[in-house]
Amino acid sequence: MIYDEIVNSINEHLSQSPKQYYKDFYIGITDNIEERLFGYHKVRKQGNWWIYCKGDTEEIARQVEKYYLDKGMKGGPGGGAGSGQTRFIYCYEITNKTQE
Repeated sequence: MIYDEIVNSINEHLSQSPKQYYKDFYIGITDNIEERLFGYHKVRKQGNWWIYCKGDTEEIARQVEKYYLDKGMKGGPGGGAGSGQTRFIYCYEITNKTQE
């Protein structure tokens, strides 16, 4: 996916969340979505609000991540291995059971 498609997908999904502030969400990038989102961050596949998209390039993934970090989402730049394979962008609603 290209930058605009990813941002539009995430924004559309954000509009369906009861949360109103960017600070209530976490944004990140990874090369292994299962391990990172559902393993490390402890997001449940059922019952939690989350979305992920696969960017065409790692650069696109990093640009999308920066866009949402600049808006106030939790997370940090520099994620991923820098191998060119870090193309998944994920976003989830922070809860008392997720791990940032």
